[in-house]
Amino acid sequence: MEAYRAEEAPVIVEATGFTLIDETGKSYIDGHSSLWCNVHGHRVPEIDAAIVGQLGRVAHSTLLGCGNGPSAELAHELVLRAPTGLKKVFFSDNGATALEVALKLAWQYHRQKPQPDQRNLFVRLSQAYHGDTVGTMSLGGISTFHHQYAGLLFETLELPSPSAHLAPPGMTGEEYVLHAFAEAKRLINQHADRIAAIVVEPLVQAAAGIWVHPPGYLKLLRELATSAGTLLIADEVAVGFARMGSLFACEQEAVSPDLMCLSKGLTGGYLPLGATLTTDAIYDAFLGAPSAGRTFFHGHTYTGNQLGCTAALASLRLLEANKVLENAQALSHTLKSWQPLCEHPHVGPIRTRGTLLGFDLFADAAAKTPFPVGLRMGHQVTKACRQRGLIIRNIGDTIIVYPAPAMPNELLCAILQIVAESTLDVLRNASR
Repeated sequence: MEAYRAEEAPVIVEATGFTLIDETGKSYIDGHSSLWCNVHGHRVPEIDAAIVGQLGRVAHSTLLGCGNGPSAELAHELVLRAPTGLKKVFFSDNGATALEVALKLAWQYHRQKPQPDQRNLFVRLSQAYHGDTVGTMSLGGISTFHHQYAGLLFETLELPSPSAHLAPPGMTGEEYVLHAFAEAKRLINQHADRIAAIVVEPLVQAAAGIWVHPPGYLKLLRELATSAGTLLIADEVAVGFARMGSLFACEQEAVSPDLMCLSKGLTGGYLPLGATLTTDAIYDAFLGAPSAGRTFFHGHTYTGNQLGCTAALASLRLLEANKVLENAQALSHTLKSWQPLCEHPHVGPIRTRGTLLGFDLFADAAAKTPFPVGLRMGHQVTKACRQRGLIIRNIGDTIIVYPAPAMPNELLCAILQIVAESTLDVLRNASR
């Protein structure tokens, strides 16, 4: 058995703007938003000052039996900005817990609604990723991440991801998208009376490898959920807060989900915080005397933490003051127009949506023949980028660029140049 020596990773000790600095003094562009959560950059004076000001009052107190000002204010501001109908907010600690909350709310809601039933099936997409807790892994469709835990996971109903790039041999991208739409209709209608909720990342499956959905798919799922008398859960953890050029991805198809999950960019990438938004109708199903047992039995020690909520409020103000949505739209245009690797025989189609970009490395891109796993081609590219002063992320042999929505466009151009140079170098060495 081949032994692998642990590789040294940069130890980050400082940051400024969109730059990370390691213990040796070397600087790196933060090309993946510190794992897809940083929005405005690092050491942002307004967010720093807000957190320091809150530290002068109180850093944390529980929401179990108490309230606090920052969490109440943040809930109010989120509801003002959320899709129509989302009026209630439950705070948690991160994206996976925000999804766990949504799953448990959906499950309990069906058992306590005015005409209760025992719905017990959640619908997910193939290639899905929603987190690493047992509940969110059950919604996952990436064998690399999830196969080790199969015995822990609950039953789900899988829909084919509608990304044209996932078309199997013998089927065009257009034919495959039509197939995915038809299968969504067939499977949801077939199991309508069992479905507790349909769970989807709106517009693009991010951690799956930037699998972009065609126009109208999110709206279709909304219509199918309504016709089946079930709920739509929108996982906006990775695609919310300007990533798609709008505050929330759902806005782009005028869809209002029944539950919406937020984290990552919620605090501008400063502190862990999750939020699950839902409707009055779902909230009302949990009301009653304590003896009725209708309580939502779920809690987190740091629910509604004052520092996290204060950072989130400062981030929301900056999104508007600094016109971050407009900047994200300019970044999106730059990503869409990027060409250097488009015709390379070892590079698959480049996928972009909003401020996300992804592409796959293949031994033969035309035939979709993968490189041998042991070559770790994606990892080689990210290492080559690191040597050039850029930190990005690969998932297997998928390379992902995920700039902060407030990043200057010229810095994104520098990122793309480094990615192109690094990828070409690695592929040249592989072919020798």
